[in-house]
Amino acid sequence: MTELPDRRLLLVHAHPDDESINNGATMARYAAEGAHVTLVTCTLGERGEVIPPGLGHLSGAALGGHRLGELKEAMRALGVTDFRLLGGAGRYCDSGMMGLPDNDDPGCFWQADVDRAAGLLAEVILEIRPQVLVTYDDDGGYGHPDHIQAHRVAMRAVELAAEQGWDVPKVYWNRVPRSVAEESFARLDGDLPGLPFDKAATVADVPGVVADEQVTTEIDGTAYAAAKAAAMRAHVTQVTVAEPYFVLSNGLAQPLFTTEYYELVRGERPGKRESDLFAGIGEAS
Repeated sequence: MTELPDRRLLLVHAHPDDESINNGATMARYAAEGAHVTLVTCTLGERGEVIPPGLGHLSGAALGGHRLGELKEAMRALGVTDFRLLGGAGRYCDSGMMGLPDNDDPGCFWQADVDRAAGLLAEVILEIRPQVLVTYDDDGGYGHPDHIQAHRVAMRAVELAAEQGWDVPKVYWNRVPRSVAEESFARLDGDLPGLPFDKAATVADVPGVVADEQVTTEIDGTAYAAAKAAAMRAHVTQVTVAEPYFVLSNGLAQPLFTTEYYELVRGERPGKRESDLFAGIGEAS
């Protein structure tokens, strides 16, 4: 196997676009610094709502194929060359929003056997040997079944990989400090008249908002703001960007965060907020 860099970061996401919205600045920063950044995406988002009217004809497998192209473009913007689909293209499909009949599709990710899917991810962990893994909390950030399942699969894969010889030292969940979200939305309310969006989301619409003291780590990605925005723009079916804000298919504006926040849930919690996901990791790991 080709020798990998000393620092290795693995991110596990549900659909194309989740990585750029949640972690785009972090991914761009570590890729630029020479870390090996690996993204595993669990589905192609075949049931996503399409924003541009000109692409509204896309659905199912056709939409999934299109979103894979968007993902490739986003990874180019972030400088990430190692990105994979869990089990290969088409292994698991989008489950749709919670409570819809789509959740019952036997081929959807929500219906996947967690141990089997985690075994596929554990293979990636054993190959890459990441010191850091990033994924969602147990609610998937906002309750989407694929996000919840990505959390379950990622956390189980860490256990399976440890049993087979690689113990991931640090696992993080995506977070946003409540104070940061509230301050950002206060600015957004004042900026709305000058934006191409006429309605704002609320703090409750932002995934992963928690009390400030839960946040253990903040990654300053302001130097990579343009890369993150470009990656988000690449996901044209899902995201409309007007920096420093963006909207999803619900049409509600929300802040585009270039400092990204995390909670360390596996590893020794720091006494003060970290500024590096690899803090405390020796180069020999």
